[in-house]
Amino acid sequence: MTGPSLADGRSPAGKKRRSGGGGGGERTASINSLDHDILCMVFSLLGPFDLAYCSSVCKFWNNIVSKSKLLQDLYYRRRGSYAHSSDMPALSQKPLRYYMREWAIQHHQSSLREGDVQVDQWKGHSIGVNQCRMKMGLILTGVGDKVMRLWSAESFKCLGEYAIPHAVSLIDYEFDESKIVGLIGTRIGIWRRGGQRSIFPSREGTFPKGLCLRYLDPEAIVGCEDGTVRVFDMYSRKCSRIIRMHSAPVTCLSLSSEQLIFSGSSLGSITISGLSSDERVATLRPHDRIGIKTLCFNPCSNLVFAGCASGYASCWDLRKMGVLWERRVSPNVLYSLGHMQYDTSTLVVGGIDGVLRVLDQSTGELVSSYIMEQPVASASSSGGIEKRKGRRLSEDAQIDSIPRAARPQITCLAVGMKKVVTAHNEKQIRLWKFH
Repeated sequence: MTGPSLADGRSPAGKKRRSGGGGGGERTASINSLDHDILCMVFSLLGPFDLAYCSSVCKFWNNIVSKSKLLQDLYYRRRGSYAHSSDMPALSQKPLRYYMREWAIQHHQSSLREGDVQVDQWKGHSIGVNQCRMKMGLILTGVGDKVMRLWSAESFKCLGEYAIPHAVSLIDYEFDESKIVGLIGTRIGIWRRGGQRSIFPSREGTFPKGLCLRYLDPEAIVGCEDGTVRVFDMYSRKCSRIIRMHSAPVTCLSLSSEQLIFSGSSLGSITISGLSSDERVATLRPHDRIGIKTLCFNPCSNLVFAGCASGYASCWDLRKMGVLWERRVSPNVLYSLGHMQYDTSTLVVGGIDGVLRVLDQSTGELVSSYIMEQPVASASSSGGIEKRKGRRLSEDAQIDSIPRAARPQITCLAVGMKKVVTAHNEKQIRLWKFH
């Protein structure tokens, strides 16, 4: 069952294991010994998120939640209708994950728009790092240090360290459940989660200076200084294609599951090409031609988002191949933007002024913006996690009057369920939690 972990960035099953104690067989026996009718009564008292977590504990609980239509009934009550509604037959045929996903996305959107914010900060590296990724309840940080570190997004415990070869620097990286793929110098490296590291052979793996990397199994795509995008097969460890995208350096990349490559350039244009056919699909040009710094593509809405060096954020609708909106959301460079998977409402952006902003994906309008307050508590027992309050800024807030200590530049961000992790070219990593 993947719904809750996909939407929340946590592992409810893992949470159950930590709190249960004892052996795995004893816990399973204890869970399954509960009477079906008793469980139905207990589950009927729960809300959607608690039900979602319970459905992920084991197959037995999942079957009870699913077959008793508890989630469907709760869905209709939340909509102001009930099980005998005329649209019940059509909706009830949808899989269980549909209901959990819809609730999760709505809860995430309202939290980012209106919720309170807590910022958990911890020292992740001995020197500053400027990149972070978050998925599957895990956070990976690096670039700047000679090591990448993998963290639990729930406990902030370091789960693994991955050393960078001394002679090269890490430029960009991606990760999945089994490995990390990184751009190191002019080579590609693979770190297995078990600890094994391998570097592409020099004859097949070298290329002009790479500036960015994205990974879509089984291929790694590298944006290069010469304006090309080079596609590497991870199994043969050879460059399979070279695609001419721009006449200027490729500064950022985004990929789609439909085999499309989106690339931004230092001259301010975005080119879309086919990954398999090498065919150029379209070129998107914002009105502001200063360099593209960050890109992301939302497959649910077919919208492409870009952040520029001048502080503009732009959006294109691929169905019309036209600009949907352009707004200057910051007086300075936008370094990073992103949204949670399946969310078609909110877009989070960050840049040199250190303000975390939430935009409406459809209009580009500013929904909310946040900075950190001063520390309110120190939790040395949990590994030196410093907890801070986040402060929502008013629309007329004077950013320049806010101390820089409260708004260090945001060099990278990643969005999860009611969470945003940020890197700041500092030793500290920050996780913003919206409630």
